[in-house]
Amino acid sequence: MLGFFLIVILAICSYWIFQLWYAMDDSFDELNRGIKSNKRDQKITMKDPFTIMFVGTDNRNAKETYWRPDTIMVIAINPDQKTMKILSIPRDTKTEIANTNGWKTKINAAAYYGLKSNVGPITNTVETVENLLNIPIDYYVKVNFNGFIELVDAVGGVDVNVPFDFSMRLFDQMQYYKKGPAHLNGTRALGYVRMRKSDPENDLGRNKRQREVIQSLMNKLTRFQSIAKINDILQSLGKNITHNMEINEMIALQKIYRNIPQDHIETLEIDGVNSNKNPKGIWYYIVSDQERLQLSNIIRKQLELPSQTLDGKSWGTTSLPNSNNPKRQAERTEIQ
Repeated sequence: MLGFFLIVILAICSYWIFQLWYAMDDSFDELNRGIKSNKRDQKITMKDPFTIMFVGTDNRNAKETYWRPDTIMVIAINPDQKTMKILSIPRDTKTEIANTNGWKTKINAAAYYGLKSNVGPITNTVETVENLLNIPIDYYVKVNFNGFIELVDAVGGVDVNVPFDFSMRLFDQMQYYKKGPAHLNGTRALGYVRMRKSDPENDLGRNKRQREVIQSLMNKLTRFQSIAKINDILQSLGKNITHNMEINEMIALQKIYRNIPQDHIETLEIDGVNSNKNPKGIWYYIVSDQERLQLSNIIRKQLELPSQTLDGKSWGTTSLPNSNNPKRQAERTEIQ
């Protein structure tokens, strides 16, 4: 009888492993750059400090070729130190787009120019973020609207703390949010992370809500209860999510995140200004080179990489430039 139960358990485990491999293979999409970032001397593993770029796109259909990043988030993880830093990049950030001979515009145009240059939309977005901050992007996860909704629903929703009352129209239907703790399904979670016009902090406020939801999702995905709903999660992965992580890396990531204490997770913000002072009157989020440099070396320190200038040169004995931002002044002291 014991042998029979063992055979049944092994059969069930084999079925789930097959399903997991199948879904991962369907959603796996390697970057058009080889096995490592150009900002790395050699390929790393998840035993080393590494980065993941999370991209939420503005399309609903997984088959659509053209899309724009609606959310860009860089997560830097140091497994040995059990620390994680999360940086949200506003989609209106003005920066040089990779593979355009120096063209500067909103960072969410990087995918479009990736199509034009035949580099690929996600690869070009990755390279643009790498150049903005002079950091390597080792892994990425890209999810569209439907994938986000299905993933949140698959884990049973997310818990958030709504900062103020607001409403917004999503898919031709009004969504209403009341200040205070709330449990959101996939559709309402999407509305929660997309709204910015009613937020006094504009994109920065939206970025905070996005980080809140992503962390809630990550907490759910590392719990046993989420494994019990693996069918729903796998269906979401295969249809609407792409990534460049092997199955063993996915499993390693889950274990790493589970071991990081909540007080070891730090959120970073890009200090900049909204401005339309240009001939066409287009609104951009302007970030100074000084701010980019400070953030670059905060993340590089997290990755145990040496401090560098934005163009990849060693600082040598040169000090990091001063900042008027008190928080950056403290971070500058830590770096040096």
